[in-house]
Amino acid sequence: MTDRLKQLTEIVTDFFFPRQCIGCGKVGDFICDQCSKKLPRLLPPICQKCGKPESSGNYCQACWKKQDGIDAIRSVFVFNGMIRTAIHELKYYNLRAIAVPLAEYMADYADANNISGDIVIPVPLHSKRQRERGYNQSELLAAEFAGLVNRPLSNCLSRIKNSQPQARTSNANTRRENVKGAFSCPSEGIIDQHVILIDDVCTSGATLEACADALKQAGVKKVLGFTLAREI
Repeated sequence: MTDRLKQLTEIVTDFFFPRQCIGCGKVGDFICDQCSKKLPRLLPPICQKCGKPESSGNYCQACWKKQDGIDAIRSVFVFNGMIRTAIHELKYYNLRAIAVPLAEYMADYADANNISGDIVIPVPLHSKRQRERGYNQSELLAAEFAGLVNRPLSNCLSRIKNSQPQARTSNANTRRENVKGAFSCPSEGIIDQHVILIDDVCTSGATLEACADALKQAGVKKVLGFTLAREI
């Protein structure tokens, strides 16, 4: 779709289905200026590896001994309130257009916190689940984010194991077992690259870690997991 056609499509859509703030209902934007100020931002100090709140601003106890493919995880918001609502609207209720302002929050955070990389890669869905949903919410975020930070987007990472959704698992260990060996990536074009790995929510970090393992096996040099929100 050309930029002009995309713009016309958005104008027509907004005319018949005006955008309303998910917080207060005000017409105009999905998140109005006033509600944007109330969003639950994840502020420092945080663990330098997993990105969870950590009073020392260094490494949390769990990350001192952890050895895995992910180099660091960063998230813009805490997964509650309006951000939880926004992600659910994107993920489960087909509100794909909200990916645009959500990705803008991610791009602003990346600029303010020196998050950079050579290539942007979304966490993939299994092909069966993507057919059922019709789209991958992480890919929508990644595509918008890549455009905003002027980096190429790649869908080289694939999900080869149709494991149950992580939300249905009970703890971190179960989550890691659930996604163990679930991802695969060819090495063409990504050897020695620094990857920004995009997902909507980080809970235990297990999915990001499993993706990072596959990317490192393919020759990627560094993987930064970057999510819109995380549970704490």
